[in-house]
Amino acid sequence: MKLIGSYTSPFARKVRVVLAEKKIEYDFVIDSPWLEDSKVPSINPLGKIPVLVLDDETPLFDSRVIVEYIDNVTPNNKLFPAPNRERTEVKRWEALADGICDAAATAFLEAKRPKGQKSNEWIERQRGKIMRSLEFMAEELGEKPFCMGTHFSMADIAVGTALGYLAFRFADINWQESHPNLEKLFTKLMQRPSFADTVPHD
Repeated sequence: MKLIGSYTSPFARKVRVVLAEKKIEYDFVIDSPWLEDSKVPSINPLGKIPVLVLDDETPLFDSRVIVEYIDNVTPNNKLFPAPNRERTEVKRWEALADGICDAAATAFLEAKRPKGQKSNEWIERQRGKIMRSLEFMAEELGEKPFCMGTHFSMADIAVGTALGYLAFRFADINWQESHPNLEKLFTKLMQRPSFADTVPHD
């Protein structure tokens, strides 16, 4: 199988971390829908990354669909629990983390628009979502070693990816200082090869 994405996309990183944790080999094809000659729209009609192309050429998107598929490919290192209340909580963590990434990516792209076209009000709206989500995240985590308590799960991968993207694109949002429990979790996650080997870069 091959994964189409970029080194900067937090959603592609999330998938790469899951593939590493599951010890699944794949080809990483660098592409972005923002490139003029991008092949992404011809593979994913939504024109978004990441896209996982299976061996039979079936394209899977978006990242939440992809990671759930990958977790079911092999029985080792399960990241999602069986369908129950706990699974719903894991997916809620993932939705929250993905929402932070969505807001951050939107604010980043808006800020790159020409001065007369960009909306500072829109950027602040996205940053507000991020700040509220970080508060909620920190409160939910509390003093637990991992998002779901004592065990590593998809919730931690999603949260770690979101925090990593903020550290990469929004250093001025100093979540490390305002939410030390999130920094503690992030530091622990960065000790895992799956995270250390997928740090975003331009």
